[in-house]
Amino acid sequence: MWYFIGFILFIIVISVRQVNQFERGITFLLGKYTKTKQPGWRLVFPIIQQMTKVDIRVKAVDVPDQDAITKDNVSVNVNAVLYYKVALAEKAILEVENFNYAVSQLAQTTMRDVVGETTLDELLANRDEISSRIQQIVDHATDPWGVKVVSVDLKHIELPKDMQRTIAKQAEAEREKRAVIIKAEGEVIAAENMAKAADTLGKSAGALHLRTLQSINDLSSDQSNTVIIGLPLEILRAFEGFNKKKE
Repeated sequence: MWYFIGFILFIIVISVRQVNQFERGITFLLGKYTKTKQPGWRLVFPIIQQMTKVDIRVKAVDVPDQDAITKDNVSVNVNAVLYYKVALAEKAILEVENFNYAVSQLAQTTMRDVVGETTLDELLANRDEISSRIQQIVDHATDPWGVKVVSVDLKHIELPKDMQRTIAKQAEAEREKRAVIIKAEGEVIAAENMAKAADTLGKSAGALHLRTLQSINDLSSDQSNTVIIGLPLEILRAFEGFNKKKE
């Protein structure tokens, strides 16, 4: 009797399996799927039952460098990182042999296809949109496997050396163009202000003389300056008018 009870206890002890909070246990009875076990201590009887644990946490997959050709025939090298998690543990085991490897391979091929459908300018300017497109395609394809793709982020886009030099020259030319435009706009504003100042000085009697004296005063502040003054015609006319009044 005691031998039988000891044997039962031994079977129970060796049948206890622990399923952690971040795991789900897929159990099989004589090779047939029965149920998905939740976290905790679970009984899995040897020989007739088997259990496979599935990690349901978010995983990061580094999508390796992929050589691709854009829509405008530019060869680029791109890589990305993909985040996914198992939504339905039983499908991840029953529907695909190795879901980790399958998701990685699917992400690589999808990334090459999406890059091939975009131009180089779109690839460089709309990186977030392209990442979102890759995520949607991969997520749709992995849905039958019980896998949810959380996000895809393009990490690096490497261009050929000659293309890098061309883009650098283009950017430099664009900066020079903006500098010339800004300088021309500044000169136009300065000319308009000078015209307004000249008009104001011309309308006020003696204003030009005061401006001339102010300029002379500014120059005299430095003793090393030598100033040669050419009297304006207005000053000569002022003296001429003064002499006529005296006569």
